[in-house]
Amino acid sequence: MKKYSLLLFVALFASIAVGQQTQLMLKTMKNIVLETKNLSLVLTIEENKDVNMVYLGKKLQDHIEYRQLANQYKQGHDYTNMYQSAYTASGTRNLLEPAISVEHADGNQSLDLKFVDQQLRTLDNNRKELIIQLKDELYAFHVELHYLTNYEENVIEQWAVIKHNEKKNVKLIKYASANLSLKGEDFYLRSFHGDWIAEMQREDEKLTHGIKTLDSKLGTRTNLFRSSYFALGLDGSINEHEGTVLIGGLDWSGNFRVDFEKDPQDNLRVVAGINNYAAHYSLAPGVDFFTPKFSFTVSTNGLGDGSRNLHDWARKRRLIDGYGERYTVLNNWESTYFNFDEQKISHLLDNTKKLGVDLFLLDDGWFGNKYPRNADTSALGDWSENKSKLPNGLISIVKEASDKDVKFGIWVEPEMVSPKSELYEKKPNWVVKQPKREEYYFRNQLVLDLSNPEVQDFVFHILDELFQKNPGLAYVKWDCNAVIYNAHSFYQKDQNNFYVDYTKGLYQVLDRFRQKYPTVPMMLCSGGGGRIDYGSLQYFTEYWPSDNTDPFDRIFMQYENSLFFPAIASVNHVTTFGKQELKFKIDVAMMGKMGFDLNLEELTSEELKFAQQAVKTYDQYKHIIWHGDLYRLSDPRKDNHASIAYVNKDKSEAIMFNYLVQYGQVSKTPTPVRWYGLDPQKQYKIQEINLHDANSWIASDLILSGDFLMKIGLNPVLNNNRKSVVLTLKAIN
Repeated sequence: MKKYSLLLFVALFASIAVGQQTQLMLKTMKNIVLETKNLSLVLTIEENKDVNMVYLGKKLQDHIEYRQLANQYKQGHDYTNMYQSAYTASGTRNLLEPAISVEHADGNQSLDLKFVDQQLRTLDNNRKELIIQLKDELYAFHVELHYLTNYEENVIEQWAVIKHNEKKNVKLIKYASANLSLKGEDFYLRSFHGDWIAEMQREDEKLTHGIKTLDSKLGTRTNLFRSSYFALGLDGSINEHEGTVLIGGLDWSGNFRVDFEKDPQDNLRVVAGINNYAAHYSLAPGVDFFTPKFSFTVSTNGLGDGSRNLHDWARKRRLIDGYGERYTVLNNWESTYFNFDEQKISHLLDNTKKLGVDLFLLDDGWFGNKYPRNADTSALGDWSENKSKLPNGLISIVKEASDKDVKFGIWVEPEMVSPKSELYEKKPNWVVKQPKREEYYFRNQLVLDLSNPEVQDFVFHILDELFQKNPGLAYVKWDCNAVIYNAHSFYQKDQNNFYVDYTKGLYQVLDRFRQKYPTVPMMLCSGGGGRIDYGSLQYFTEYWPSDNTDPFDRIFMQYENSLFFPAIASVNHVTTFGKQELKFKIDVAMMGKMGFDLNLEELTSEELKFAQQAVKTYDQYKHIIWHGDLYRLSDPRKDNHASIAYVNKDKSEAIMFNYLVQYGQVSKTPTPVRWYGLDPQKQYKIQEINLHDANSWIASDLILSGDFLMKIGLNPVLNNNRKSVVLTLKAIN
């Protein structure tokens, strides 16, 4: 009996001691709470001046209760007290993947960052920026952690500024933008891999202990094999309309690295930033090193809500004129390839007007004289009009386009050089290549060294001179087809700086262009989907998802891209690729910013009339597609069809795209597709549009309530005779 009394006393004493220790911890810790409309991110400043991240999720009503967070998690022992570090440094007591590693000027590789100060700035009525200053106690080495909250959109942008005042250069071994510490039951990752004409191939997996890494080492076209954008399920699954998910990525057009580490306590650490592969950056004293932004949102209502957050944020904060207008384009590439002259272009300008679109885009092949651009083997770098094809120069075409009430745009690939070019002969040291190794080409070309300011000036002047010499030029398609082989810069003193400075050099050119030409529409191409990120998209109005324009494949690519990027930015052209009928191709292209790459002479008179009418129809509804809320209603990777809807902000109009993706004798949609995002109190008149040589299978007088459509749904009646169906909803009350 005495033995049990003693045990009870010891247990009671231990309980009191733990309680006192917890209360002491709550008093000594200082919470920093960042909030958006629905989310909160909570950091703590520990007694020893460590900064930890303790929470990311739904915001609490009572701020005081954030103090109880630490007391509610009874997890395993943390040997280092650093598992939850907001920016994990290496070389002292850390045992996990670091966010930052350095080699000091004296060769020491340890770093221990301690809290110094914090500042909260209000940028406008929607955005606040938190800056946390950290410093090593032994070295003059500083890090600023930046957290920018977009209140209404529930998007957080995170980055770091690294600087030092040591006597010599410090080598940055790793320098991430973000270091998240996440709690959950099970973690599921949705990432995207691919290759040329096979972009955005989805892959879902459960994250287990260890490290899963998404990365790129290509230098340019860095999304060719792998996207830095991902979705992360935090409560055991990834679903469209329910569950907690984090979606986002690194806003950087160079090499990236995102690590997912499930730690010994079963929490998940996400470390995202520039890839430190072959890039141990040499940082001079007094120089600020800005890491790119890691932008993300957390949705507690599935992927769809997260996508709508990112879309609203991107239209407002990233894309040029994200809530504005766009040109509908006719491109000449599949009509002529490299084989054209002034007469053919004149005829294509007539076709542009006949089709009813806004702008004619002249693609590759218009430049080069000593080495004419008649194939992809020469002339990149020699940006003067080819005198055989264009004896009167671009200016005569721009003027003719204006006379025919058509806008004119031009294709360029200014980052690249052909070995067979005058530029290469004159400036061999402007080219990225190893000086004593055999050249290795990607699409018969090499990359110009944009880490070199002289090359930056050259690339800027390519664009500037086009606009100076051709007033009225209204559109640019910026391509980038090569990756970097044999990486070496004749300009850089330290080759470790090359990959980072190349991308920063690209941004400096684009920033300079945008300062002078802030509103010119510009397409980001990059051999298809090789460079789709919000680092580059802040300079562009739109992007080219893939050189694969087969509408069947594009359904999947455009569906997956919609997870991160709004429809107004996705350039979808109707082309000769694919064996589908013209209606199917146009219906797929309408999902975003529709355009054409067709030879109108190859269309029948009926097809031409349909295409002309489709342009007019698109003009009626494109404002909903571009500026409305996206709802993915049927997943083509799970169902035999894809259904995607756009609903305008006041829920008075909507448009629904439906495509059959599995063909067979009995392929059809046997059950209705359930809607989201409508007003349950409104009555909606339903109409099928884009009909071609067929009557609608949807009753012309069909009216359904938003309540019915969201609880029961609407069957688009897809089958082998109706492989694509576009429906509109219009509120009548």
